[in-house]
Amino acid sequence: MSADFAPGLEKAFELIPEEQQGEVAVEGRLPDWLSGSYLGIGPARFRRGEMRYRHWLDGDGMVFRLCISAAGAQLTTRWLASPKQVEEEAAGRFLYRTFGTSFEGDRLVRNVALATPVNVSVYPFAGKLLAFGEQGLPWELDPTSLETLGEHTFERRLNHISPFSAHPNFDPDNGEMVNFGISFATTEPTLTLYRFSADGQLIYRRRHALDLPASVHDFSLSPRWAAVHVAPYLLDMKAFLERGASVQEALGWHPERGSRLWIFDRESGDLASVVPVGQGYCLHHINAFEQGENLVVDLLELSEPVYPDYQPLPDLFVDVEPGRPVRLVVDPRAGRLLSRRELPFAQAADFAAIDPHLAGKGYRWFWMLSVAHTGRNGRKFLDRLVRGDWQEGRLTEMYAPAPGRYLAAEPAFVAGLGSTGVVLVPELDVATMTTTFLLLDAFAEPGAAPLARLTAPKPMNLAFHTCWQAA
Repeated sequence: MSADFAPGLEKAFELIPEEQQGEVAVEGRLPDWLSGSYLGIGPARFRRGEMRYRHWLDGDGMVFRLCISAAGAQLTTRWLASPKQVEEEAAGRFLYRTFGTSFEGDRLVRNVALATPVNVSVYPFAGKLLAFGEQGLPWELDPTSLETLGEHTFERRLNHISPFSAHPNFDPDNGEMVNFGISFATTEPTLTLYRFSADGQLIYRRRHALDLPASVHDFSLSPRWAAVHVAPYLLDMKAFLERGASVQEALGWHPERGSRLWIFDRESGDLASVVPVGQGYCLHHINAFEQGENLVVDLLELSEPVYPDYQPLPDLFVDVEPGRPVRLVVDPRAGRLLSRRELPFAQAADFAAIDPHLAGKGYRWFWMLSVAHTGRNGRKFLDRLVRGDWQEGRLTEMYAPAPGRYLAAEPAFVAGLGSTGVVLVPELDVATMTTTFLLLDAFAEPGAAPLARLTAPKPMNLAFHTCWQAA
């Protein structure tokens, strides 16, 4: 019989959060220089009536904005009013097939695609606030109220069937956004690369044929290159379209086919090379930068895909495998892997964050979440905050919640004065159903108490990706 290393986790997935707007109670000290918004989004509804979702990716998106200033903190949370959410709210039941859940009579968009729940990430871009889901265009939100304003089509240059991932990359120097999308055609899958100017204009859209219908979630960007880790986690479109399988049921892992870095010229969008990089799986990248003519790609590598560990709710990460930060140095023009460096780590790792000003540049530090009891059979969840140091080649556990408390979203680093900085991360206490935003010294010794705790008026869902927007 498996153990339970995540007591009370079922309460987090039974919760249907309420929208809220108001002051946040602050315990501790907020740095005088800290002024801006911590933004995030994640799946927040896993049941309607008697129907239950199976997978963590399935829930409708709820977005939050924690605004911090010298005067205190204000929190706003709102449901993302996607067509799926609006129609199902009116019907009082689930209508659409989701990533991990299929059911009799479920619907697809145009009979070929999932209706996005818009629940993965949220970023400011070109004067707008955009929420992203898998494989669909982003949705524009009011930056203050978080009200859903509508699908963002980039001045009608794209349409709602354009493949578009939830992991855009942003150039901190020129404000450009680059993104990709995968089209899972039965006969000819494609990867589309997009580049946008700082004012939101589409510079190019380049389509590239893939030899395999691979599921790809993230990529990384440097000044001259875009690097996409393509692992053989393959989608069976016939199972999805003809047999009514969920995406999770239609995905299969084929490590014998090998994983590769597809490297694109950022200026033109052309494919530069394809580099074999072993048999690992990557869900999330950390960063990429250049050393002379070589490209350095840092990512979190696992031995197998982690999506099967996101189900069945609430029994997550039962047999999850360890993951570790890996640094790949490649010659992008010759298409050769020059070196590989691993930071030893025995836990499953995810949701890495860096100083956003150093995106695409050389850097030293990163912060990520991990699962403490990796390697032991039983239900688990993300319950450690870890600091990574490429210079010294080590990982340091910064914060460990008490049992029954879980880290509830990707951490965000905010640079302070000089060499200082803080990390923001929410924590959900399932015993009291309380969500508290922790503010930690980014470079403190292990076990140091948070600088401040900011407690939300009402409990919030376990979310995914976040970002910091300076005031």
